[in-house]
This record gives sequence, structure tokens and C-alpha cells, in this order.
Amino acid sequence: MELNREHFRAIIFHNFRRGLSRQECFDELNSLYSDKAPSYSTVRNWYNEFNRGRCSIQDESRAGRPKSVVVPEKINAVRELIKQDRHVTYREIEASLDISMTSINKILHEHLSVKKICSRWIPHNLTNAQKKARVDWCKEMLEKYIQGTSKAVYNIYTGDESWIYAYEPETKQQSTVWVFQDEAKPTKVVRGRSTSKQMIACFFGINGHVATVALEQRRTVNSEWYTTICLPEVIGEIRKKQKNRRIILHHDNASSHTSTQTKAFLTERKIELMGHPPFRDIVIQVYLLSFLQYQMLLFYCSFKDKKAIQENKELRENY
Repeated sequence: MELNREHFRAIIFHNFRRGLSRQECFDELNSLYSDKAPSYSTVRNWYNEFNRGRCSIQDESRAGRPKSVVVPEKINAVRELIKQDRHVTYREIEASLDISMTSINKILHEHLSVKKICSRWIPHNLTNAQKKARVDWCKEMLEKYIQGTSKAVYNIYTGDESWIYAYEPETKQQSTVWVFQDEAKPTKVVRGRSTSKQMIACFFGINGHVATVALEQRRTVNSEWYTTICLPEVIGEIRKKQKNRRIILHHDNASSHTSTQTKAFLTERKIELMGHPPFRDIVIQVYLLSFLQYQMLLFYCSFKDKKAIQENKELRENY
């Protein structure tokens, strides 16, 4: 029969009651069991315990974590922590529930089936009615311009104003949140505010960038600036080589775009207007993707001040 620790403890206790010394007990065990015998320090420790009055040879209960903490109570506790704070970290869970990193990992991935992912950036949250209107508009445009094969698409130009912010966006790691297996992926609005910003207007055609006009000494767009500074510069760039070139303008329904002054200016210059669905700036059209790419390019740039934003000629040329 293979002797275990408790068997050897019983023999040590027997020798202790016989009156043998520590060394005598160790020598006897060593002669009988050789390399399987307990060490001299083990014999000495148990002699000390028996001298203090201990009679049990069983291990005493010790404070600390149980062998396994992956139990329904801990699993539910972790689930509640995630629901309360989707950004909660391993260390915060460990400090709150007093369980190891290994157990946390097992609960998260094997029992709760959660994973930490970044929120997907979207420009706007659309209602069902707005989504339907966008689909209907796209179908109308595809039919009108013969699935994009009509030569008229080369006369379409789109433009919009946008704030360019001088700030550092949140990193992907900072924006990660826990998501359960049956939950939809989270989203968040792209832009936050900052103290330093500059308004610019960008215009694109199917062949790419046409013009970028910055507002100097102004904070908002109005009809006067739009018709006396912005549009004349854009139209002049488009008709630089062909004076009577047809222009179909595609812009949103901002007050500066729909005012009487703007409409009169467009009529005088023989500029045709194109309709648009809700939130025109995120319509998935080939000639609009350039605007979004350029906008995001500026979004991730670091500008020291407004003058640096206005003077980004090298950036536009490289784009």
C-alpha cells in the first residue's frame, strides 16, 4: 500500500507519544522508507505542533479563494458588472469579486460568450422612414442616370460644409466595450467637440476633388458668403476649361443653400439642382465617397491652429 502524508503523520505522532526525539524519529523513518520518508523539517514541525497540544493529523481549513470560483453566483455577478459598465476591465472585475484572472477569462469566454470590440463609427442614427426615403431616392437616381452609365453623371458636383477639429480622437482600445453573443455591435457618433476648429466647404465631382473653401473670420455659413465667395470659386474651377459646362449641383437643404438669394444666384448661373434624401452626406454614391474620405483625412490630421487648417494645400495636393 502506498503511504500518504497522513500515514506518515500518524507514525510521527506515534513516535512522539513513545518519547522518541526528533532525530530518532527521523532516523527510524529514513531507515524504513528511505527516499519516501518525510524530511527532517517536516518531522520537526509536527513535533512542535504536538508539543502545542495538537492531536489532529488532518489539514486545517485555511482562508483564501476556493479551488474553483466558476460557479453560477460568480458568473451572474460578472454578467451584472458588464451590464452596469461595458468598459469594465479584468482588474476591476478581479478587485470587485476577488477572483483570479484565469477564472475571469473562463467566465467571460466560456460561460458568458462575450467579446470586447470597438464601437463602429456612424455619421447619424437614421429612422426607418429616413432609411426608406434614402433607398427610394437611390433607386430614382439609378433609373434617371441609367445605372451610372449616363454621361450626365460627369456634370454632377456635390459639396458640403464641415467643421475640422484640432483634437486627438479616442483610440480604438479606449472605445472597446463588452458585447454578449446575442447583442448587436455597438455604434457611436463620429465627432466630439473641441475648442479649436475651422469651417471649410469641400466640393467633389466624379473625377475627384474640385475645390476647398475655408471660412475666414466667420463661424457659420450664410447666403452672402455662399453666393459671393464659395460658389463663384467652385464654379470658376469647374468651368475653367469649358465656360458653358453643364453643372448639376447636389447639396443639402441648409438655410444658406435654400435661401432666395442662393436660388437666384444658381438660376442666373444656370446651375441645375439635384434632390437629396435625409442626411445626404452619407449616401453611398461613388462621387460622394471622395468627400467622406477627404473629410476623414482632415479629421485625423493634427492642426496647431486655424491658420494651419486653412493652409493645408500640401494635404489637398497629395490627396
